[in-house]
Amino acid sequence: MDLQFFGANCITLGYKGRRLVIDDTLKSLGGKSVTKADDVCLFTQRNESSKLPNLILDGPGEYEVSDISIIGLAARAHIDESGTNATMFKMVAGDISVLVTGHIYPELNDAQLEAIGTIDVLIVPVGGNGYTVDPVGALRLIKDIEPKLVIPTHYDDPTLHFPVPQQTLAQALKELGMEPKEAVTKLRLKASDISEVTQLQVLEKA
Repeated sequence: MDLQFFGANCITLGYKGRRLVIDDTLKSLGGKSVTKADDVCLFTQRNESSKLPNLILDGPGEYEVSDISIIGLAARAHIDESGTNATMFKMVAGDISVLVTGHIYPELNDAQLEAIGTIDVLIVPVGGNGYTVDPVGALRLIKDIEPKLVIPTHYDDPTLHFPVPQQTLAQALKELGMEPKEAVTKLRLKASDISEVTQLQVLEKA
């Protein structure tokens, strides 16, 4: 499994020649979309305005894409306007499970935690400032979900224009109080690479 980070909450997951693109909202933030023709696109919030010709998943449900199992889990959006909700995505490829939370309210109930189950990699925003999950909320999610690897996303990026200023990665890491592993641009994971102790992995922007 390969994981890459492109800024904001945009992550790609590659497995056996298939690529999932999660939350490619980069164009709306002044960046450049990274979605390619054969990608499957996942959005943690409804994306009715998208005109992408790709297969798009943006709500709860169970899906299968090649050898990747995808489960969309309903969650309360961090800013719940007009009843808008969010979807967390659990992806299982081979022996590795990944959860992308998106911009959720960081208090999960027992039913949600049971549906999430065992997670190897947790991908969670840390930019905060009322717009998304902050480091305190991220720590709560880490404690509740107990992943083996945590990848922070959605922090300050001078190349993107967020509606609300985001904390810097350095600020977020300080509040998280976790010593990160050496940053990489592409994370290539095998099940044997997963530690039994929760670790923090920074992905440099690709």
